[in-house]
Amino acid sequence: MKAAPPGAVMKWVGLLGLLLVACTRREPAPSATPTLDAPEPQRPPQATPVPAHPAFAERVEEREALVRSITRDGVTDERVLAALRRVPRHAFLPEPVRDMAYADRALPIGSGQTISQPFIVAFMTEAVRPKPGDKCLEIGTGSGYQAAVLAELCQRTWSIEYLPELADRARGALRGLGYDGSRLRLRTGDGYVGWPEAQPFDVIVVTAAPEKVPQPLLDQLAKGGRLVIPVGPHEEAQALELWTRVSAGNAPDAFERKRLLDVRFVPFLGDAGR
Repeated sequence: MKAAPPGAVMKWVGLLGLLLVACTRREPAPSATPTLDAPEPQRPPQATPVPAHPAFAERVEEREALVRSITRDGVTDERVLAALRRVPRHAFLPEPVRDMAYADRALPIGSGQTISQPFIVAFMTEAVRPKPGDKCLEIGTGSGYQAAVLAELCQRTWSIEYLPELADRARGALRGLGYDGSRLRLRTGDGYVGWPEAQPFDVIVVTAAPEKVPQPLLDQLAKGGRLVIPVGPHEEAQALELWTRVSAGNAPDAFERKRLLDVRFVPFLGDAGR
């Protein structure tokens, strides 16, 4: 065999060294812990699926009975009903009222706030017709229950809570159940301004009542997007309204507005509440 010239040997040795260096270079480690507003780290690929939280397998018959009751009251969207069958409402409630989780009624969750009646959650969700590819925004995370229902139905959901103590509890419940940052982003702040950097949204659900619809939420609604919101003074019955964007801009004819039913919600906190 003919020997390679010395210059060629040195050339190949140099190239081999460069390849070894390139293959062993390490990326810098993250330098900060994420906050509610920061992008959350993604889970590494799993060799086997992550087991579901035990709460999903608890009190299943009670959820089935609740869904039958909600169906009799007029909610018929099968995707919405399936989400209510899956999401364990009891996991979002304080211990003193957890036994009543599947009664069709609003319940206290602390800080002067409530978790909405399951029928109202189902009715509002059905009204905005969430699709698997939709981007959804919730104003008023509260317990986290409505956010979980939307996360079951939408491609990705964003949710904002004004009260830090409620935001912390909801975050713990949602993350504990497996609703991670790839499906559901959380923020503590004033829902009046929406989530500008993530707009436009196909669906917006507001779970507290301002006296008028916040303009930034209308601005962040995509063409064809749907907004459901209770509107009216806290001391009186409010109207649950459905707004649909039919064209660009903010002219009166850019939206279709429909009154759905009379409701009673906690007041909207933040700029819209003032």
